[in-house]
Amino acid sequence: MTTSHYIAGRWVEGQGNDCISVSEPALGLPFAELMAASVAQVDQAVAAARDALPAWKKVSASTRAAFLRGFAEQLGQRREALITLQMRNNGKPRHEAEIDLDDAVATFAYYAELAEQLPSKNRDVPLAAAGFTARTRLEPVGVVGLIVPWNFPLVTSAWKLAPALAAGCTVVLKPSEVTPLIEQTYGQIADALGLPAGVLNIVNGKAETGAALSSHNGLDKLSFTGSNSVGSQVMRSASAQCRPVTLELGGKSAIVVFDDCDPDQAVEWIVAGITWNAGQMCSATSRLLVQDGIADTLLPRLQAALQKLRVGNPLTEEVDMGPLTSQAQWLKVASYFATAREEGLQCLAGGQALDREGWFVSPTLYTEVPKDSRLWTEEIFGPVLCARRFATEEQAIAEANDSRFGLVATVCSADLERAERVADALEVGHVWINSVQAVFVETSWGGTKGSGIGRELGPWGLSGYQSVKHVTRCLG
Repeated sequence: MTTSHYIAGRWVEGQGNDCISVSEPALGLPFAELMAASVAQVDQAVAAARDALPAWKKVSASTRAAFLRGFAEQLGQRREALITLQMRNNGKPRHEAEIDLDDAVATFAYYAELAEQLPSKNRDVPLAAAGFTARTRLEPVGVVGLIVPWNFPLVTSAWKLAPALAAGCTVVLKPSEVTPLIEQTYGQIADALGLPAGVLNIVNGKAETGAALSSHNGLDKLSFTGSNSVGSQVMRSASAQCRPVTLELGGKSAIVVFDDCDPDQAVEWIVAGITWNAGQMCSATSRLLVQDGIADTLLPRLQAALQKLRVGNPLTEEVDMGPLTSQAQWLKVASYFATAREEGLQCLAGGQALDREGWFVSPTLYTEVPKDSRLWTEEIFGPVLCARRFATEEQAIAEANDSRFGLVATVCSADLERAERVADALEVGHVWINSVQAVFVETSWGGTKGSGIGRELGPWGLSGYQSVKHVTRCLG
């Protein structure tokens, strides 16, 4: 795959220094290669987006909405191929890959509707002072750089690309080097729809490409989803230009189970929160806080449920959990298993890599994990659950909030008044009550503390790509 970059409406060969090897994690083997974009090609992509911006800003909201609906329809037409690619390159089970595709389609459809509902360019602002009039305009931020991760390709890019286009921005998208293939679809769809050249540009690469984009002085905004370590670098690059950023970073989220909860239902929510996408989620509820009165009943059931999960190759088996997506992530998770053994943690399930081809690990449960353990405080990004008991509601809230992250949380309780009260007290961006992690495009996504800056999805996602201008006129 040589023509792997989409710049100014054309597919071009990579001219960078890095060769990207794309692997199938269930086999641990590469199945595609592409050359990274060069720094010069990043320059070309930004220049193309800059050239396309004046005309795209003037395109009517209804026209932009039509393009967004076209993206949704074209994704649907490619459904089976995209699901298969997610299974092959990410290792996702089929049901997860299907939900990812549906999520991306829903995102473009939603922002098409929001684009049509955009207010007129001018809105009068009532003033208390006489002799003046004022109006406000919502304008596109401009040229934006979008950097997306490997754990939810297609989805995370839809969350950024759809609102950016709806707002009238032009974009340069950099997919992850681990999963670069599926984002090519957006360039193919742009061609099929006749999207004006330069409105969407896609450059693939590793750290060199990402650094060239995040530090580029031709951007007006950066939106990044990924690790805190890379996010801090992106933020430093943006600070040199005093450029706005949206950062969706890591998490070490809590799931709180009170003793009035049905234990079997709680097990379902707990398992989903730690094993979906093999735990490779910033929102994984990897800290289990279970009340004393239910702990002795729940933990054995949870142990059995994790041990029963079918782990395997989603292309050849019916599985509940696939492999980790990269060898690097497999090695990282294995290192935490080693740390757990060094710390003497009690392991009720898993705790090891699986002895088979591919990058598989077992769903894992540690109990009574000390609060100073690395496994309790650090984001592992794998199916590794750490449990602690609590006595009171106040203790549960305090321990859940005792983290440098603040992305999500889940509360499980039959007492809905208490569940709502606890949800209000948790220092996070999104809380589920008695539910799996259902994410709807109408709601917001983002966190507090070290989990990032800004919000995606909903109207908040659109406003992140809009600039507010006020015009005040003296009538005298």
